[in-house]
Amino acid sequence: LWWTVSVLQLKRRPSARPRHVNPPPLRHDGARAALLLRDNLRNRRTIERAYLDAFARARHDVLIANAYFLPGKKFRDALCAMVERGVRVRLLLQGRVEYRLQHYAQQALYGDLVKCGVQIYEYTPSYLHAKVAVVDQNWATVGSSNIDPYSLLLAREANVVVYDAQFAHSLRMDLENAIEHDASVVDADACARRSWLRRTASWVAYQVVRALTVLATHRDDG
Repeated sequence: LWWTVSVLQLKRRPSARPRHVNPPPLRHDGARAALLLRDNLRNRRTIERAYLDAFARARHDVLIANAYFLPGKKFRDALCAMVERGVRVRLLLQGRVEYRLQHYAQQALYGDLVKCGVQIYEYTPSYLHAKVAVVDQNWATVGSSNIDPYSLLLAREANVVVYDAQFAHSLRMDLENAIEHDASVVDADACARRSWLRRTASWVAYQVVRALTVLATHRDDG
């Protein structure tokens, strides 16, 4: 079942509170980059915080492509908050069933996200393995971290954040091409057409993932 076994083997260790991720010094050619590491010591939320900081600064457009998308409430609230202030938010997500538990749990989030104005697309030609995002014209990230409990709370991950208009534009064009030619939209009608059985399966899968996450992150407590 997806990452279940791996999650249950990980242990929680004490850590210092990570700091906000500030842009690195400007290089002479205008491009900047920062390597972000996530571990169970001093950098537990470094990657998630980088996303949230970028979302707080977003003014026009956010485009995320992620293989395993199951963010916590704070992350989801940040997506909806951007929409409320006029930012276009698009998600390109896994459309094929690779791990059933994760797939159905992910779909449990679609309804609320679509309702608040987030645009969701599922990539279907093959398995999606992208872990990238573009915010406005000059912020982008590429790396190993998915946006799910395993990557953001438990695993060792690394992402590179790039502050460069040319890089961000190129990545955005690739993602928009995939959305236009290789993805199907998940809108309110699509959510409404899902059968009662499928909605129930999604709810159960989501609750199972939540329980496994709590167990994995607190197994050493008490």
